[in-house]
Amino acid sequence: MKLVRYGKAGAEKPGLVGPDGKIRDLSDHVSDITGETITSSSLSKLKKLDPDSLPIVKGKPRIGPCVGNVGKMMCIGLNYIDHAKETGADIPEHPLLFMKATSAIIGPNDNVVMPRKSKTTDWEVELGVVIGRKAKYVSKDDALKYVAGYCVANDVSERTFQKSLTGQWTKGKSCDTFGPLGPWLVTRDEVKDVQNLELTLDVNGKRMQTGSTSLMIFTVAEIIEHLSHLFTLNPGDVIITGTPPGVGAGIKPKPKFLKVGDVMELSIEGLGQQRQTVKMDK
Repeated sequence: MKLVRYGKAGAEKPGLVGPDGKIRDLSDHVSDITGETITSSSLSKLKKLDPDSLPIVKGKPRIGPCVGNVGKMMCIGLNYIDHAKETGADIPEHPLLFMKATSAIIGPNDNVVMPRKSKTTDWEVELGVVIGRKAKYVSKDDALKYVAGYCVANDVSERTFQKSLTGQWTKGKSCDTFGPLGPWLVTRDEVKDVQNLELTLDVNGKRMQTGSTSLMIFTVAEIIEHLSHLFTLNPGDVIITGTPPGVGAGIKPKPKFLKVGDVMELSIEGLGQQRQTVKMDK
């Protein structure tokens, strides 16, 4: 299934994308797409629904983040060898974890708003993993059983805040609007091989990032195993799993960063597309 949330920010309704590409309203069956409604039992009930029996959503509503009420947004850094090399960083021995504030989460096509006076805001296309079952001390062999589904994520980053304001990366990762998620939450059963998906990102129509999840240093299963041995993962938690090479900070000889009016377009094979226009906070 492709689950979607649509409508005004903060008042999104649950939907399902049918085989015809049209959004069908799920409001009579679930109140929202959240950790409470993406458990295995809840998804099993939704899968039994006939999409044609659901009301069609008219017009072209705003698409919201594909999961609501996210408890934790966990980010894995430097998880592609070529990206680590372009930043001049060492290859991590274990998954490198930082957190992104959930207040950064927006819809896949909402505007990305740079903080005041920002000059080093950057792009990062990433695979998002949405947890569907409480996970604690799981093995990598069982880890994917705890996944509800996958989505496209943009780990927007303010590099000066990230690296020069003293402290952890979270400062440059958590600015408002720096966490576009969606358009869809694609359930696990629809993704045949999560370690073989193509990722791309364009800025103003120019291809900046191309990669494959086959080139991750740590697989999705290994990441879930590692994190679940540190703390409990709950339904609705989101993990974004690192970005391939091609970020603005890695461009030689002079890095390139986002400016007002730029348009980012992201895609992951089978998971949909995002499109954001860059604005500046007043």
